[in-house]
Amino acid sequence: MKFTINWLYQYIDFDLSAQELADRLTMAGLEVDAVDELYPDLSGIVVARIVSVTSHPNADRLVVCRVDDGVGERQVVCGAPNARAGMITALATPGTMMPGGFKIKPSKIRGESSDGMLCSASELGIGGGKEGIMDLAEGLIVGQPLTEALELSDTLVEVDLTPNRPDCASVIGLAREVGGFTGGRMHPPVTEDDSDQGQGCSDFTVEVLDSTACPRYAARLIRGVTIGPSPWWLQRLLLAVGLRPINNVVDITNFVMLEYGQPLHAFDFGKLAGGTIRVRKAVPDEKLTTLDGVERELDSEMLLICDGAQPVAVAGVMGGGNSEVDSATVDILLESACFDPVSVRRTARQLKLSTDSSYRFERGVDPLGCGRALARATQLVLELAGGASVPGGVDLKGGLRDGSVISLRAERCSSLLGMPLTTGRIKELLESIEIFCVEEEAQPLLVTPPSFRVDLEREVDLIEEVARLIGYNDIPISLPTVPLNFSEKDPDRILRQRVARLMTAQGFNEAINYSFVSPRHFDQLGLADDDGLRQTVRLMNPLGEDQSVMRTMLLPGLLDNLKRNINHQTPDIRLFEIGKVFHPGDAPLPTEEIHLSAVHSGRKFPGSPVYHFGHETVDFYDIKAAITGLLDELRLADVAFVANGQVPVYGDSDLCLALVVDGKSVGFCGRMLPEVLRKFGIKTDVYVCEVNLTALEQASTRPKVFKQLAKFPSVRWDLAMLVPSDIPGESIINLIKEAGGDIFERCEIFDVYQGKNIDSGWKSIAVAITYRSSTQTLDDVTVGQVHQKVIDLIGARCGGKLREG
Repeated sequence: MKFTINWLYQYIDFDLSAQELADRLTMAGLEVDAVDELYPDLSGIVVARIVSVTSHPNADRLVVCRVDDGVGERQVVCGAPNARAGMITALATPGTMMPGGFKIKPSKIRGESSDGMLCSASELGIGGGKEGIMDLAEGLIVGQPLTEALELSDTLVEVDLTPNRPDCASVIGLAREVGGFTGGRMHPPVTEDDSDQGQGCSDFTVEVLDSTACPRYAARLIRGVTIGPSPWWLQRLLLAVGLRPINNVVDITNFVMLEYGQPLHAFDFGKLAGGTIRVRKAVPDEKLTTLDGVERELDSEMLLICDGAQPVAVAGVMGGGNSEVDSATVDILLESACFDPVSVRRTARQLKLSTDSSYRFERGVDPLGCGRALARATQLVLELAGGASVPGGVDLKGGLRDGSVISLRAERCSSLLGMPLTTGRIKELLESIEIFCVEEEAQPLLVTPPSFRVDLEREVDLIEEVARLIGYNDIPISLPTVPLNFSEKDPDRILRQRVARLMTAQGFNEAINYSFVSPRHFDQLGLADDDGLRQTVRLMNPLGEDQSVMRTMLLPGLLDNLKRNINHQTPDIRLFEIGKVFHPGDAPLPTEEIHLSAVHSGRKFPGSPVYHFGHETVDFYDIKAAITGLLDELRLADVAFVANGQVPVYGDSDLCLALVVDGKSVGFCGRMLPEVLRKFGIKTDVYVCEVNLTALEQASTRPKVFKQLAKFPSVRWDLAMLVPSDIPGESIINLIKEAGGDIFERCEIFDVYQGKNIDSGWKSIAVAITYRSSTQTLDDVTVGQVHQKVIDLIGARCGGKLREG
């Protein structure tokens, strides 16, 4: 929004420099982008009168003018086609430095002396577009400096408005804001009585077919106007803000739009078929050539202004060329309406046409301001274009709604701003910008936002207005009093943090994926139609089919991450994710559980020299070790690895273990089936796990145990046993612990073998057993006796036997 300081002075009294005003506006939330002097230095240029004009004796296109500059007469050679005797114009006297950078000097042009230069507006940098020297109004004082005569000492201010402040897209709206923080007195334009505006007029009719898209439509007919150029004061203001003067009627509609923030449009009434205005939506294949000369295709969502036969304007955006005001216009119909912001915004975007009118309608204009703007435009047309206003007018208000009432508490305002404020002070501040209370003595204050403030909806909006009017810099700085109450610890958050640290310590990197996934993952995993994991929560407004349901497991997201890394030549991957999964239930909201999932693929020791570790790849024991380490660090006592347990269909049953707590499966770890991996575009072995951490929390924890440092040496004995192949290694270890008694310290499986020299259905397990006594040094006899008990117990319980050879 652009305005000039002198223009603002017409509506508000204030005593601030241009820069001070810009600073105050910015601090009030209306950011000023630029403050510029509007006109160049025009010293030496005066108002002059052409006394006579004669042809140049030596040039066909030049004339010799006798010019009165207020001091005397001088001769000036001029090439302007509009120079005439009696004309008031601008004269640059010798010694004047022109805006173009050249200095005026006495000279001879084709043999005739020229003592100065008669100037056009473009040569002076105050306008352009018309040929010839300036044709100034009668009544100006000859010899007066042009800057004083035309009030060319002014400053342009440009404000960058936020979309929620359409009321400030007008000079009067900005004046209201200035009055709020300066206390200056407002003096808006005084218009004639328009009480007959809504009484109807027999000369024309208006019909609104969509009151939602057009809640108010007002119009007035003026007959007998004379179309011509606007006076200089009007042209000057329009040029200052970047608008091109066209003619007096069109310029008036643009001026009132800038003055009140209410776009208007003037139709040539003689071009309106049937003297009728109909506001309706477009019909298929309808077209309109707008004022910019472009034929535009319209669709059924666009609101149009039509006469009795055809469209004559795109509502809120631009008028049509078939009803524009031109030099032959005699009667005009002035329109002042309120259009739905959403409708105008959609239309402007589809037509790729942004105008000053659409800018304001898109943000919302004051529905109660239509009448004031129409009365002001009528007044100016009668003053500058003549004619007579036809009694009566149309003002249809089918879609207007009553304003809401907002309750404002003084104590709440004081609390948020950190300073004491009384009800009276708050009321005084709000009324300075025309925000009035419904009841004078009400507690709390009952405030009805003015119709031009579409952004005021809640109590906090009014408190923000109070803060703006006080001045953000004038609100005292105070430290808040905060009670030192510590919130309760969130066990879920603590568990997630512990698990994340433990997984990271084991070399895994954390991934974070969307909770919205694609149902196709269930098909890729080969889940049965009745599998519980397929029971998902579907989104009502998904971004796409790939993110249409809430996830019931974390693994598919990690597999997608793995594929992406492999495709980018990063095959050695250790990823984990901790996140929520969602299952529908009887409650309105889905059941949420926290899961841990991990994927492990590629080389076992990535980045290590090949001559040290070769190309050894990860295997089942790596993923199992990660989970075992996690369980050990969490000191969970009741979690067991179970072979041939509840293993998912996408896992290799020979290389998968279920995690069981109190007989209930809470997860698994192992190798994924290659055929499933191929559906994800992965061609390498992948070892995975998924654990329900929410269920895992139910497992009891082992107490911390502290042991005295050993005083006596340990003894290691190795043992190789043949056992049935379906006996898990954990069972063997438990039997060794049982038989080892007090001197058992630990044992480790270091070899498992099936193959040559081993009967079918059997396997060889080699175990390193460490014995130590807390009271004495062990001898071979004592260890041998216990070692034999181990062999006997394994044989009795599992049918195992000592491997020979």
